[in-house]
Amino acid sequence: MEEIINVFPSALRPLCRAAFEQGLEPEEIRLRIGRPVMVLGKGREYFWSQKEARLQDGREQSYIWQDEDMKETLSRMSRYSMYALEEELRNGFFTIQGGHRVGIAGRTVCEQGKILSFRNICSLNIRVARQKKGCAKDLLPWLIQEDSIYNTLLLSPPGVGKTTVLRDCIRLLSEGSKALPGKKIGVVDERSEIAASFLGVVQNDLGDRTDVLDACPKAEGMRLLLRSMSPQILAVDELGGKEDCLAVEEALHCGCRILGTMHARDVEELQEKMYLSDWLAKGFFGRFVLLALGSEGERRFSVYDGGLQKLC
Repeated sequence: MEEIINVFPSALRPLCRAAFEQGLEPEEIRLRIGRPVMVLGKGREYFWSQKEARLQDGREQSYIWQDEDMKETLSRMSRYSMYALEEELRNGFFTIQGGHRVGIAGRTVCEQGKILSFRNICSLNIRVARQKKGCAKDLLPWLIQEDSIYNTLLLSPPGVGKTTVLRDCIRLLSEGSKALPGKKIGVVDERSEIAASFLGVVQNDLGDRTDVLDACPKAEGMRLLLRSMSPQILAVDELGGKEDCLAVEEALHCGCRILGTMHARDVEELQEKMYLSDWLAKGFFGRFVLLALGSEGERRFSVYDGGLQKLC
């Protein structure tokens, strides 16, 4: 994770490095001016120690993030050209080398209700991009239908790992196996989280038969890929809006399979979502996968068929 460590001022790099060397596998690093630096991992919060290059459980004598720390870190993240990031900043985040996404908060500059840019950035959230190859290996057999896959939705609350599992499903389906030859996959990566693209170059391994539209709105991206790249499977993260759902139906009518994610805590919540009831009635999706975390932080899955009958 040298890409993350190197964006910090040199005096603070040992503190950042400690987060990766203590076996934590950090998921987020939160930087707020005037507040302790927080590291989130395995469902817990940790703090940078003021005295030693290590993490600690409590905030007492923890390192307080300073305004000058923020300025230097932003300069290094932007390669000393914040102007170059202005288009990305309108979305409230940008991506640094390694595919790590950095969320921002501060004063916005708006015109006619639209965000043009950010000024006086006071908070950063570094979301650590980490590919876990093989995490979907046991799930994949449940998704295969003859010479393709069932239209599938991966479901979970935020923070459980839908995108991580989606990413590995894409890689495995693109590479192919004895059970299923490799498929052409089109990925619409609106938030740069699936492929973790940096300057247009995909950082994560998504397989040899995968094409990625980075930073593109989901609905528009799905239609564009259908027209231009003839995908056999369309993969998209966090479906939800009306336009997303209309684009999904268009893709299904074109014979393309859908592999997507959606926020839902359980099957009951899934049934309450506006468009899912119609999709269930029409039998658009053949598999629903509910993801959850076990007591030790391990990821578990339950698979349901198109009628929401549990298969495993």
